[in-house]
Amino acid sequence: MAGSVRDTGDDLEESHEINVTPFIDVMLVLLIIFMVAAPMSTVDTPVDLPSSNAAPQERPQEPVYLSVQSDLTVTLGDQPVAAGGLAAVLDARTGGDKEQRIFLRADQTVAYGDLMGVMNQLRDAGYLKVALVGLEAAPAGTQAAP
Repeated sequence: MAGSVRDTGDDLEESHEINVTPFIDVMLVLLIIFMVAAPMSTVDTPVDLPSSNAAPQERPQEPVYLSVQSDLTVTLGDQPVAAGGLAAVLDARTGGDKEQRIFLRADQTVAYGDLMGVMNQLRDAGYLKVALVGLEAAPAGTQAAP
């Protein structure tokens, strides 16, 4: 029987290779984060909003129209509304039904900030179902008659 003497020490061989898989995983996650976050940072883009050509919805039996004229007077139907009395007039007209849809019309010369002020008054009064009323545009691809 021949025997050999081997060194059975607990020394492991050193590996000089780098595992790059975690590095690639981190880079892919960062890439996804930047791809999602980049479009959100472009809020200052000027927008020319188009008119709507959606099919009109059915009108309720007695719609509640709130109108804002060019001189910023607010009327509910044909009744003028005082500056601070919008909530009381709406409650009287709807019977306190906060779930009823309010149709908001505004002259096109009314500034966006003024219209948002009226919408904020509606929200503060508890009326969250607001429909914006506009003119119907011609369907895409057709032109209006002269």
